[in-house]
Amino acid sequence: MPTEPEPVTLAQLARRAAEIVDPDDENADVGEFAQLLEDADEPARALLEEPLDERIAEVVRRIDPEQEVPQIVMAGAIVRYLAHKTQQTGDDREALLRLAARAEFHGDPPPVVADWLVDQGVVV
Repeated sequence: MPTEPEPVTLAQLARRAAEIVDPDDENADVGEFAQLLEDADEPARALLEEPLDERIAEVVRRIDPEQEVPQIVMAGAIVRYLAHKTQQTGDDREALLRLAARAEFHGDPPPVVADWLVDQGVVV
């Protein structure tokens, strides 16, 4: 008898977001983002909407209070996006950056994020 896939946890989404925004594992802030959520073993879909948004916003503010680090802003956006679209966790980096930016910023990311996305070869 087939079993349902295991639910994707918030910690797994945070690790995936970190891989996407910092594929070379060079940014200490991104490492801290993943570390702050490493024990979040509850299913991400169980946290949809307000609890998820609050937790991610708290982590983003803790690391980047002024939201000037595009990798952290986008890591939060990716976690929120993938919590709703868990089947897309394996999608390629550029697609996830583009889709998360469109969802998070309604296609109009703040300049610091927009510039970073362009540097990554991503058109929103």
